[in-house]
Amino acid sequence: MEKEKKNEFHLPEYYENRELSWLKFDARVLNEAKDKSIPLLERLKFVSITSSNLDEFFMVRVASLKDMVHADYRKRDIAGMTASEQLDRINTATRKLVESQYNTYNRSLVPLMAANGIHIIEKYEELTAEQAAYVDRYFEEDVYPVLTPMAVDASRPFPLIRNKTLNIAALLSSKKDEKHKDAVEFATVQVPGVLPRLVPIPADTSENSGEVEGRTFILLEQIIEKNIDKLFLNYHVLCAHPYRVMRNADLPIDEDEAADLLKEIQKQLKKRQWGEVIRLEVEASVDKKLLRFLKDELKVAEEDIFQISGPIDLTFLMKMYGLSGCDSLRYEPYKPQRVPEIEPGEDIFEAIRGGDILLHHPYETFDPVVDFIRQAASDPDVLAIKQTLYRVSGNSPIIASLAQAAENGKQVSVLVELKARFDEENNIVWAKKLEQAGCHVIYGLVGLKTHSKIALVVRREEDGIRRYVHLGTGNYNDSTAKLYTDCGIFTCNEAIGEDATAVFNMLSGYSEPLSWNELVLAPIWLRTRFMRLIARETKHAREGKPAKIVAKMNSLCDEGIIAALYEASAAGVEIELIVRGICCLKVGIPGISENIHVRSIVGNFLEHSRIFFFLNDGEEELYMGSADWMPRNLDRRVEILFPVLDDTLKEKVKHILDVELADNTKAHVLKPDGEYEKIDRRGKVLVNSQKQFCEEAVAAGPKTDHVYRERVFVPAEPAE
Repeated sequence: MEKEKKNEFHLPEYYENRELSWLKFDARVLNEAKDKSIPLLERLKFVSITSSNLDEFFMVRVASLKDMVHADYRKRDIAGMTASEQLDRINTATRKLVESQYNTYNRSLVPLMAANGIHIIEKYEELTAEQAAYVDRYFEEDVYPVLTPMAVDASRPFPLIRNKTLNIAALLSSKKDEKHKDAVEFATVQVPGVLPRLVPIPADTSENSGEVEGRTFILLEQIIEKNIDKLFLNYHVLCAHPYRVMRNADLPIDEDEAADLLKEIQKQLKKRQWGEVIRLEVEASVDKKLLRFLKDELKVAEEDIFQISGPIDLTFLMKMYGLSGCDSLRYEPYKPQRVPEIEPGEDIFEAIRGGDILLHHPYETFDPVVDFIRQAASDPDVLAIKQTLYRVSGNSPIIASLAQAAENGKQVSVLVELKARFDEENNIVWAKKLEQAGCHVIYGLVGLKTHSKIALVVRREEDGIRRYVHLGTGNYNDSTAKLYTDCGIFTCNEAIGEDATAVFNMLSGYSEPLSWNELVLAPIWLRTRFMRLIARETKHAREGKPAKIVAKMNSLCDEGIIAALYEASAAGVEIELIVRGICCLKVGIPGISENIHVRSIVGNFLEHSRIFFFLNDGEEELYMGSADWMPRNLDRRVEILFPVLDDTLKEKVKHILDVELADNTKAHVLKPDGEYEKIDRRGKVLVNSQKQFCEEAVAAGPKTDHVYRERVFVPAEPAE
């Protein structure tokens, strides 16, 4: 009977498909663009984000499903769907999302921009005579020299159209060949990525226009389209329309066969531009004959063609965010505050010896993490620095410090994960730079991504060798640390120091410890630990003891974990989940998940921290880490889960969870029908968790007039 009950927790109807759940997340991001209480430029930013999110979704997730269909892979997902069934459902959901996206842009945001004196001229027919003359001159001086028109005929085959590039397709007829004047030829020209897509033009100077200089724009593709006849002087241009292709960008790397992972990844990166076309975007008014030609040449199926009612690729709207003179149309910038336990210029090792330190980014600055490596690089007592790097910034001060440390004669070991999706190229550059500086560089492990966030400094002190450790939930990236919510801990706890050493020995060699003191690692130990922690709460609930789980993460789609949560809920465990993105768990199933509540917070910052609380019959346990509850994190990656041991720090982390559970402004709550809804705020005190954390950090820090002005929030992260 017990076994039957356990099997019941695995029924496909109790699970949501991960791709459809992700599309619901992108819809929640789009909801921020629809929110009239949010300033205009912030809303434009969210539309841009939904667009870039969708691009990556197609290049990776849809591409992967198409590969499965081609391979005749028939295994069903946890929701009982085949790859082809998923593609059908995704297609329907995506079209609905894109329609909502363009309705928001065309009906709400474009009129609102106009009301604020910001104009984007989408059709060159809308130009005044003065503007048209300016645009023509801009074309001849700045654009024309860069363009490469490509004709297609018997001697010139259809060119390779690069992934994600915007192009203009045209149908032409000859001016000279009267005999074949009805013959139609095809040509295409790429909209150059080296030129700005958003081109400022003089405002309409007619009376009472109300337009402000520097706030009127036209899209580059419209300028090219208006002047396209100048590229084909011997032809009549019958029609011209922009289009864009999306290709399969998932890297198929056979690591077992790749003798040199670095070279193999470099080779595969080039292929990313030429993968199978998985989406073709054209404007809604496209000529039918032209569309048919594109469809045939690109070998794209009918269901993969999207006719767009507006500008193709709305990511250009992110450029609008920084418009000068528009401060009233953005949120007031936020400056990350200093960490109260660390005085500016203080010896960071001394501060850590005073007790474990909690970091909460971006509310508190990332500077102490940078200083930790920087001070270690120049400290004569530091013997070794060891660190994992997954995604780093374009001009990383941490990389510079690691290189400096090696040049100063310290033992520096760095694991650079080459397989960090869409950051491969950047990471290859950094890896080579570090090697040249004398660092020992490890290029990840075969078959596993190293996603853990750990830095270890080994220091010689009066009483012997001491190990200082930083553990975090986010990347060692000083740029994204201003945008992503993450937590970290500094400690010189001896047991954790021993574990940190064991981690790096395992990563660099073949040494695997028999046991761990405090850290828990994937892919070997972490799944088992989570299952035990959940099972313990289940046992306590069955014994009539209070039982509670609070877990915060980016994604939840592991069947084993979800089934364990269902079992816990059925036993009476109170379960609160804060899941930003994918959630394959369903709430409100009678007798199964009635005690589970799920919320997703989408705000100015990207929710990225992973925090796990277990009541444990009053002996509370708190963990943080780099892993989501996903098969890839638990089974195919090197991840670290670390405990919060200090009682003061425990209270601080519990406070983070409490505030987020109280959020009724930016939180969406998952309903039993699988949809997400904003909380009804009528008659309630408004709680915006991100805003509250900003206010608390400011209140805890020194008073300053300095304002941080580099903020461009991007609540989306590349698929890790």
